[in-house]
Amino acid sequence: MAKKIEKTNAARLLDRAKIAYQLVPYQVDENNLAATHVAQSLGEPIEQVYKTLVLKGDRNGHFVCVVQGDKEVDLKAAAKVSGNKYAEMIPMKELLPTTGYIRGGCTPIGMKKRFPTFIDSTALQYDHIFISAGVRGLQIKIDPKELIDFVGAVVAEVESE
Repeated sequence: MAKKIEKTNAARLLDRAKIAYQLVPYQVDENNLAATHVAQSLGEPIEQVYKTLVLKGDRNGHFVCVVQGDKEVDLKAAAKVSGNKYAEMIPMKELLPTTGYIRGGCTPIGMKKRFPTFIDSTALQYDHIFISAGVRGLQIKIDPKELIDFVGAVVAEVESE
């Protein structure tokens, strides 16, 4: 019998908002939390597996960027769209206290506080993308437009080449 998938806080928030999504489990490798591993485990193209990154700007504090799993955030572009002169990734030790999520399980849905969120424009090329469900080993398959509307994200060019 298949193991029942436990709903995460992110999934419950989507349920409450009546947004269609699918929870998709994958095998976690604690030594490889990279999105490329997640995509391989899911059997999905890396271009549709997105990672959630938390940054801090010099003027406006914390903000979130959601980019394709095999890309990095363009710090200059991210700073500019977020109204900052300069931005950097937050230290790993600050991730859990700031967002309520751990590395490999960070999602733009249901963070401790609502941070400005920027989703790379590439997401709009797809009818669905995968983002973390808020825990390692579980992804949310969702229409990117629904995600953008739900988290109040701005679509921007925030990936580096």
